[in-house]
Order: sequence, then structure tokens, then C-alpha cells
Amino acid sequence: MSRRPPCPLRKTPPRRPRISRLARLHDSDLWWSFWHHPSAVISAGLLVVLIVSAFAAPWITGQNPYDLASLDLLNAELAPIWEADGQWLFLLGTGPQGRDMLAAILYGLRASIIIGAASVVVSLVVGAMLGLMAGYYGKWVDSVVMRVGDVLLSMPTMLIAILVTAVARQMLPSAWRDVGLMAVIVLAISISAWVQYARTVRAQTMVERDRGYVQAARLIGVPVHRILLRHILPNTTTPLLVAATLNFGLGILIEATLSFLGVGMPPEQPSLGTLIRVGNQFLFSGTWWIVVFPAVQLCLLVVSINVLGDWLRDALNFRLR
Repeated sequence: MSRRPPCPLRKTPPRRPRISRLARLHDSDLWWSFWHHPSAVISAGLLVVLIVSAFAAPWITGQNPYDLASLDLLNAELAPIWEADGQWLFLLGTGPQGRDMLAAILYGLRASIIIGAASVVVSLVVGAMLGLMAGYYGKWVDSVVMRVGDVLLSMPTMLIAILVTAVARQMLPSAWRDVGLMAVIVLAISISAWVQYARTVRAQTMVERDRGYVQAARLIGVPVHRILLRHILPNTTTPLLVAATLNFGLGILIEATLSFLGVGMPPEQPSLGTLIRVGNQFLFSGTWWIVVFPAVQLCLLVVSINVLGDWLRDALNFRLR
């Protein structure tokens, strides 16, 4: 039995080439706005350099500032390389224990970045989940979540962080103090930071839950968690992204303040705030580089993040276009 020849008038439409997400981003208005915003480009480049140098510190510097056996007190308080008694081995000078300031700054920068990023991730996840449930279910769920948030916002964030870290430092055993203290600082920063994300997601969820696509998903029996995660949550990414960027810099500043007050990272594992606290004792003794260089590094990091956050807020605001 012979097969019927295909109809000459019937033609299959040509397939459209699939565009990758990278290509979509390259052709988007956000990418154009970024490259036409000089301060955003400079801040992004500076932020990339700081992050890469922080995580590549073992290959950039020849000294591990956490290894006390590698420190030599004979090299204590050496001046930077451009001073008279500077040495090429220590470009930015040394600290009071002979610790290379460049190595200490890069390792401290890595600790500050990790704590700031982890606090943003924890508070974002917790706040987004609670905001989705409060906005979708409403009633007593909304009342409980928002009242807890109001209580946390009524207390200063720094006071909560100081209280949590001070109690945890005494309760943690010595074996877990190095790793556990960083987790405690992240938790202390996230305790009150999640409220902003929860309020943002809740407001958007209350608008989206009455839209037609959500009602249609309910009618066909889509589970609630899928509606929340696949349909409503993507519509809240724009304000969440802006808030996360700005809170990244705020988390780094809170951690630096805690370390400067002595309830943050210990001197054995210094962050930028710890280095500033230690160097502040030698500010008027002539060894100015011990406090100036970590402070400048902290300012560059936070300013670059905040400039990127301001640009992102303006670029994603359609009212300003």
C-alpha cells in the first residue's frame, strides 16, 4: 500500500530561533541603562575587583593572617612601601603583631562580604515566605506576621544584634566559636531585616491574588505552594532585588559596627570592622595605616554597593522612564 504524498500547499512554519537569557539581557533596556550610567559601571567594576581580590586572597598575598605561626613581631608596625622604612614584602605596612595589612584587609573583606551576603539571603528567604503567606491567606496569618514585624521594627536593629551576639559569644563552646560566631552574626542581622522583605511581598501578593491568572490557577486545581512560588513570587522580584542590593551594604555596615564595638568577629578572624577597632588604638601614635586602609576599603565596598542599588532602583522604576 503506497503512502499518500504530502500536500504541496501544506507547509510547516519555520521555527523561530531560541534566544538565550544572556541575549535577552543584552538587548534589554536594563543593559542599555547600565552602560549609559557611568557611576553604575564604575561601581560595578570596583565591586567585582573587590570581591575577586577578597576570594583570591591566598594567591594574592603570601601571608595567612589567621596563622599565628607565620607572624613575626620583628615586623610589627612597618610603614607602607612609599615610606622611608617600608618593605616590598609588605606593600601596605604591617599591624601591631606583624600581620601584613594587605593580607588582613583582603581576608577581612572576604569575611565582611560573606556575612553581608548571607544575611541578605536569610532575611530575603524568610521575609518572602512570610510575606507570601500573609498576603495570600490574610486574616489571622497576616495579623500575626505583621504584628511580629511591628514589634521587631520598634526596637533598634543594632540593639537586637548586639544583644544576640553578646549572649551567643558566652553560650557558644570554644570549638564552635569560630564558625558559629559568623552564623550568629548573620542571624542577628537577619532578625529584623526580614520585615522589609515581608512587607514588600505582602503588598504585592494582596494585589496579585485577585488577578485572573491566579483565579484560573485555583479553578484548575493548582496547589497553593505552586501558585505562590511560580505565579505570584516572580511578580515581586523587582522591589526585592532593589531592597536586597541596598540591604547588602547595610548588612556589611552592621557587621562592621558590631566588630568595632567588640561583639562581632574576633581579632583571630578579623573582618574590616575588627581591623578598624584594632587600628583605632594606634591612630595618634603615628601608625595611621593600621586604621586608614581598612576604613577606606570598607567605604569603597559600601559606596559601590549603594550606588549600584540606587541605579537599579531608578532603572527598574517605569515611572522614571
